[in-house]
Amino acid sequence: MVLKIFFPQCCNMADSGLLVGRWLPGQESAVVLAVIHYPFIPGQVKRYLSDLQRESQVELSVLGSWSMPKEGQEGMESFLRDLSTIFPQGRWLQLSREMGKRAFNCQVVQRDMGAPPSAEDENCNGNGKGGGVILIHYDQRKVMLSQLHPTEGGAGGGDSATGAEPSQLRLVFQTVAQSQPLFFIDKYDDSPLKLTHWQSEGREASILVELAKQASVPLCLLLTWLLSLWTWLCSSRILNLWPVRFVSSKFSTCVQLSYRAEHLQTVSSPRKASDHREFMRKANIFVSFFVDVALGLLLISWLYRENRIGRLADTLVPVADHVAKELQELLQWLMGAPAGLKMNRALDQVLGRFFLYHIHLWISYIHLMSPFIERILWYVGLCACLGLTFALSVLSDIVALLTFHIYCFYVYGARLYCLKIYGLSALWRLFRGKKWNVLRQRVDSCSYDLDQLFIGTLLFTILLFLLPTTALYYLVFTLLRLVVVLFQGLIHLSVDFINSFPLFATVLRLCRPYRLSEGVKFRVLCEESGKPLHLMMEINPLRYSSVLQLYRTPTYSCYPKDSWMALCRKLFVGELVYPWRHKSTKTD
Repeated sequence: MVLKIFFPQCCNMADSGLLVGRWLPGQESAVVLAVIHYPFIPGQVKRYLSDLQRESQVELSVLGSWSMPKEGQEGMESFLRDLSTIFPQGRWLQLSREMGKRAFNCQVVQRDMGAPPSAEDENCNGNGKGGGVILIHYDQRKVMLSQLHPTEGGAGGGDSATGAEPSQLRLVFQTVAQSQPLFFIDKYDDSPLKLTHWQSEGREASILVELAKQASVPLCLLLTWLLSLWTWLCSSRILNLWPVRFVSSKFSTCVQLSYRAEHLQTVSSPRKASDHREFMRKANIFVSFFVDVALGLLLISWLYRENRIGRLADTLVPVADHVAKELQELLQWLMGAPAGLKMNRALDQVLGRFFLYHIHLWISYIHLMSPFIERILWYVGLCACLGLTFALSVLSDIVALLTFHIYCFYVYGARLYCLKIYGLSALWRLFRGKKWNVLRQRVDSCSYDLDQLFIGTLLFTILLFLLPTTALYYLVFTLLRLVVVLFQGLIHLSVDFINSFPLFATVLRLCRPYRLSEGVKFRVLCEESGKPLHLMMEINPLRYSSVLQLYRTPTYSCYPKDSWMALCRKLFVGELVYPWRHKSTKTD
């Protein structure tokens, strides 16, 4: 079989020494992680590797020797070859590189445990022609920081052929990621061992980030205590009464408040994330909350300048009066002969006056509240400091309250229309000698006497001739209600977009695409006769659609999940369409 050696690019120009890495179990592959330079004491190397194994839970060992000859080190290669007796392995890799050449020389010495290597073993079992070994170069930093995601087409990707199976490739990524303690030693440490790896020139870190981590610990504890107090208040008996729970579940602001409280509990938890998915979820929630609050503060800075709150309050009452006036004109039109239609005059006058009286009550209510509207808007606008989503939720609730009369008209019209539709369907079954079996939920045959048929005929005729008048009122108020529901739906979609959009994952994919990988592709670096084949392993970034699908934060749906056919059926038979949030319907 072909032996695959994963070699880090940072070690291409390393000084001569020992190759430290791992033989992948069940695979003809080896992962080189670092090079230990001469001078070293073999006993110290063994103790260092045993300590790393206990800390990282990775079976690290000395894979072989690395030779980069320089002036004054002519005998270094033979010295490193003899070290195979001190570090017994089933196979001993001998990699060397000549100055000015890209290709490596590679020999694999097969030997029995405890038997010294001989020249005959090397000539027989070594890779003299270089045809049985493939050297795969990889960027150690990118592989360690990358998170490999499973794909439908396997682990590889790109236009090049992938030479590694998904399980083998995942083992390579896991080995490099779990060997992080190996990369803690750099050239500034006073250590008896000198290594070359991706952090050997100095650890990659930020003082500001470390200080922020330390400062966030007491802040998270304080936030956790405040949230526990909030949870205790929410679980009190008064707030758990049925009317309070019912009303709070219908207001978008209350739903958003409970939703953000859950988010803050997740972010402020002092427990470390157990896996990559949980870490990304916390990061997405934190960034989403930060952006939400920033947008809310920008909205506050715009609202409270140049007396915009007062101008908005002065505009609100005339707009409400204008809407009420338009509704009055619409009802006057319906009480006449709309579009030349002949309506039932008695029912038309009753319905028209009934709705006109409701509009009169609504106008009186608006004028009664007009002196306090500016102050109410001033205090309500402060909730935007909690985030733009709170401001949008409050706007949705304000729209619902200001259009409550339209909702009442829709409910009245829908109930009358639904009553007549179900009455006509029941009387139609009476004409055909059928009835609805409530227990079996089906239509059964039934025999009716003459009196029942006569009364049914009278009722059917009355309902049939009253249906056009009721249907016209229902149609008009349903269209008005759908306009309001559409506006609220756009607001709720905006809130859900801000809550669920994985902003951190998207920015991470844009700025550092190797952090979220979908697979790898291989590019030929060097191919010379008598030398191993050199490939370059490049990381394929995860597609943006996959990022949105995998890391989107679960949200609560704004509306019941009805199909378009179910919605049309409800509108046709007069069933109510509620635009309320349902906290029990949690969607991913």
